[in-house]
Amino acid sequence: MNIRRNLLKFLAASPLFANYTASADSQSKGQVVDLSWGHININVSNLDASIEFYEKIGFEVFLPAIPYLGLASDPASRPVDSAGRTALGLPNNLSGRACIMQLGNGFPKIDLTQYDDLPQSKPLNNADLGLVRICLGTSNLVADYERLEKANVDFISAPQTTNGGLAEIATCIDPDGTLIELIQVHLDKWTV
Repeated sequence: MNIRRNLLKFLAASPLFANYTASADSQSKGQVVDLSWGHININVSNLDASIEFYEKIGFEVFLPAIPYLGLASDPASRPVDSAGRTALGLPNNLSGRACIMQLGNGFPKIDLTQYDDLPQSKPLNNADLGLVRICLGTSNLVADYERLEKANVDFISAPQTTNGGLAEIATCIDPDGTLIELIQVHLDKWTV
């Protein structure tokens, strides 16, 4: 894999950078800044196990690093860039490993980050406040559920049909307990 080529491709295609000029122009005119998706960060306890899990559900490694933080997926941890550490509110002298994953060529990307020597807590669950799960759309939930179950992906339940058939939902759990909802929506049945 050519990391430099993928990074340049990422920067060229990224809505973050594509909208930069338009956003700066909007700011100068007093208009609302035009934001777009960049990434979702998921802290993990074992980067290799998490990469394997996310590959099972269809993601691929986009970059085996997060260059702006100075982290890579190499076996040896690296120090987190000091400015990035400050911006993210992370402790001094922190090191870790990381990569960027993608689903297709779209956004948002997922950053998987394994920090060394940080106290860890359980991820939020569906009853908590805050970001409790990510959701991925599918056109055939039953087939995806069966494929993932055969690959030993854990689910909260088998697919459930909700509210008269408006959607089918199943939620799987990554190695650290992060919830990933899979949904097949039937918009033709929705009314307002």
